[in-house]
Amino acid sequence: MARACEITGKSTQVGGRYSNRTRATQFNPTGKVRRKANLQKRRIYVPELKKTIVIDVSVKGLKTIKKNGAFAALKKAGVI
Repeated sequence: MARACEITGKSTQVGGRYSNRTRATQFNPTGKVRRKANLQKRRIYVPELKKTIVIDVSVKGLKTIKKNGAFAALKKAGVI
């Protein structure tokens, strides 16, 4: 299973590593880099289910849970 946020769906992105020196010389030997999402493993208590669940969630996903509530965010994401 790919490492992705269970709330927002964020996963890795591929981008270029490009320094100012290579910009000056018109030569790019640095290649690609994989940027990973800021994922955290968190235990979240859902009072509606009277249960604690463990999910891999990004920090933006944690903010979403804090704003909308655990049950609503997890239900919308399809985790529950």
